[in-house]
Amino acid sequence: MSKTATASHAALSRRPILGLPVVDFDWESAFAFAAEALSRPGGQTLLSFLNANNANLMMRDGDYRDVLSRHIVFPDGHGVDLASYIFYGAMFPANLNGTDFVPALLTYVERPLRVAMIGARPDVLARAAENFRKHAPWHEFLPVSDGFFDRENSRQILAGVRALNADVLLVAMGSPGQEKWVDAHVGPKDARLVITVGALFDFVAGEFPRAPKLLRRLRLEWFFRLAIEPRRMWRRYVLGNPLFLCHVVWHKLSGRAREATADTSLRTGTS
Repeated sequence: MSKTATASHAALSRRPILGLPVVDFDWESAFAFAAEALSRPGGQTLLSFLNANNANLMMRDGDYRDVLSRHIVFPDGHGVDLASYIFYGAMFPANLNGTDFVPALLTYVERPLRVAMIGARPDVLARAAENFRKHAPWHEFLPVSDGFFDRENSRQILAGVRALNADVLLVAMGSPGQEKWVDAHVGPKDARLVITVGALFDFVAGEFPRAPKLLRRLRLEWFFRLAIEPRRMWRRYVLGNPLFLCHVVWHKLSGRAREATADTSLRTGTS
């Protein structure tokens, strides 16, 4: 993130969750923030998401925590909502998970954008790009690479992004790898807005079904994913959710939440 962007983001309203500042926007404020980032000349915004699984990874991986601290982080899911309630007596205004936020942002921004895409399997990437074109046909969706490229070729991959003159770069390579890769390799010349999006391409391509709207409104999409993919997701949810709650309770009882609040100004502002 450039120095200009870092300075302009300093006044954002945030709530520390397990020591990591998480932006507490409602939907309209989140859209306005992202749209403004896309119009800022010479700057770059790196946007990631914190859910219970990512928080567990962060608690045992200091490098990952450091990377996230350099990104703008949005709240994702019921777990961080519960943590916010325990720490501050209120849930986040909106569940700004990437699977919902990115398609909605693409609808919100009426100015045609060039959207570069890296991640997933080649067939999934192609289908996701095609479905994005149907969703928001006034934007250009430009697949650059699947997510299984040799990391030694990162410079070549990003040279392809720069050649496209992209406004947005979506990176879907799983956490913590995608955030670390963006932090290590992506620069301001690659795109003004860079978003790490996890399994978004799989959902957009129809590889995985979305949860019913009721479960999504209740912020229980994790339960649906566990039900349809128990062998792949049981460790993340059956073991991971209680572990996350243990981290939250310990953080609360140890007084670290109060320390984090004292160290981080919860100011309301815009970039």
